[in-house]
Amino acid sequence: MITSVLVANRGEIACRIARTCRELGIRTVAVHSDADENARHARLADTAVRLPGAAPADTYLRGDLIVRAARAAGADAVHPGYGFLSENAGFARAVQDAGLVWIGPPPEAIEAMASKTRAKELMGIEPLREVTGADLPVLVKAAAGGGGRGMRVVRRLADLDGALAAARAEAASAFGDGEVFVEPYLGGDAGGRHVEVQILADAHGTVWALGTRDCSLQRRHQKVIEEAPAPGLTARLTEELHALAVRAAGAVSYVGAGTVEFLVAGGRAHFLEMNTRLQVEHPVTEAVFGVDLVAEQIRVAEGHALDGDPPRPRGHAVEARLYAEDPAREWAPQTGRLHRLAVPGSVRLDTGCTDGDDIGVHYDPLIAKAVAHAPTRAEAIRKLASALDRAVIHGPVTNRDLLVRSLRHEEFTEGRMDTGFYDRHLPELTAPAPDPHAPLAAALADAHGRSRFGGWRNLPAQPQIKRYAMAGEEHEVRYRHTREGLEADTARVTHVDAGLVILEVDGVRRRYEVSRYGDRVYVGATALTALPRFPAPTTRHAPGSLLAPMPGTVVRLAEGLTEGAAVEAGQPLLWLEAMKMQHRITAPATGTLSALHATPGQQVEVGALLAVVEETPQERGEPRGRPRRPPSARREAPSSQERPCP
Repeated sequence: MITSVLVANRGEIACRIARTCRELGIRTVAVHSDADENARHARLADTAVRLPGAAPADTYLRGDLIVRAARAAGADAVHPGYGFLSENAGFARAVQDAGLVWIGPPPEAIEAMASKTRAKELMGIEPLREVTGADLPVLVKAAAGGGGRGMRVVRRLADLDGALAAARAEAASAFGDGEVFVEPYLGGDAGGRHVEVQILADAHGTVWALGTRDCSLQRRHQKVIEEAPAPGLTARLTEELHALAVRAAGAVSYVGAGTVEFLVAGGRAHFLEMNTRLQVEHPVTEAVFGVDLVAEQIRVAEGHALDGDPPRPRGHAVEARLYAEDPAREWAPQTGRLHRLAVPGSVRLDTGCTDGDDIGVHYDPLIAKAVAHAPTRAEAIRKLASALDRAVIHGPVTNRDLLVRSLRHEEFTEGRMDTGFYDRHLPELTAPAPDPHAPLAAALADAHGRSRFGGWRNLPAQPQIKRYAMAGEEHEVRYRHTREGLEADTARVTHVDAGLVILEVDGVRRRYEVSRYGDRVYVGATALTALPRFPAPTTRHAPGSLLAPMPGTVVRLAEGLTEGAAVEAGQPLLWLEAMKMQHRITAPATGTLSALHATPGQQVEVGALLAVVEETPQERGEPRGRPRRPPSARREAPSSQERPCP
């Protein structure tokens, strides 16, 4: 009988495992890096053990430190969650060798399936050994781990070596294993859908196939919206997927929870991989089948048999991942203080964050997962879209608006989506649509209580002016203090206080809840920045200055890159790592590298000067002395089909 579990993870999955353990009467032990000292998962656990450092390689990927922490804290079992060491057979063995219970599949099964190359061999699929032009496009893929890290789509042979190097570096950083392989790319170009099967197996020979999930809405190979069951599959194809998943589990004597992933195209299922761990999207299966997969993992690890046949599915469930990222800026990860997070209670919310937490640069930018369950797919989609639309999210830029628009897009609501959904629709899904009256509401709330009259004045007050930045544009609003209160020309003001403004426009009355954190103002879901009356002088950079587009760590420079080197437009100059992803910074123009300030290992903030490219006059087609606006560093992130998917 397990009495105490160390959760070898962080964030929302560590919190989610702790919740089930508490319900089962099991004590929990958290591990945390220095950056996570005050994180929610460390606060929720009964005991917490520090892992010195901040980078994953120094903390959550140090199996020796985690096993030592489990023994020191008196844990008798270890749950790996997902990511980090969850598919590391060496770590599983180290846990067992220490006399602890491993809540996961046998190390031998992990070895067989966690390596994508060996898994494909078991299923009779050979990776590409040599790549020719006829094989393009191809996908470079990490052999270990998941989350889309270490993935690159290659469409030109000339890009293959660079993609291999980048994928190896990213995989080594995320999983401690730099092995990669190459396979044919059957993604959005072919109209394929990402469909997977949840399995659960005990040590007595029983394997459950707990339905299908569709995870086709992805950006850079990382899932964004998932649902169960996968819509639009024929009964025959569903049975085939279940059979293939059970076959894969049986091939390696699998025990525990796992997921078998497929690409479905042209009515056929193509095996992708088996993930020997719990998936990020497991809550949709839990909702439909009425099971707690973490509780079942623990029961199986204690040696119990699964209870008869799988439970019958009920209804439909949809999950959306809320990320601190800006989809309109190539999905750039965002950092900063999460002042407030509140989502209506009609949906399940799994999160590792609480109000006041800081979103840092070291780990995945996932803030929360919102899950809606309803009798039908249409009802589940409507419930989730409405909850996200009404959610209060004050802090870094997130993908909330993208999620709401995706859920309401007809291609998704009609079940016609595939993995190329965001390639086709990203511009329309990220087009700014701020409320035009938000700046006025912000100004009125700020002005509340500031009377402009003394008892002797009898003249009309002069209009007051406030300026705000909203959706990348500056907005100026005017209002007046009168004896009746605050007035504006563009709307009838019916109520004003510091937190609520009610405006009537063309006979329609709308409520605006207002919150302020320094210069940052939130009016409903609209974020604004209050601009000073007299702007402070800004720092000027020389033309051709490359500024960091995000906070992160410089992981490497292009080979042989030195000051004075000639560079070509689009040439990779350096790589930044932020939130477990590597981002390539390229030259904005052809010219000379006149300054290089970045060094490997250097931590940089947004706007930090990385390098200066002095553009060749002939390339520019203008006199050398003509002033130009300095660019931010051109960040050539992997294409919209190149990045994470746990």
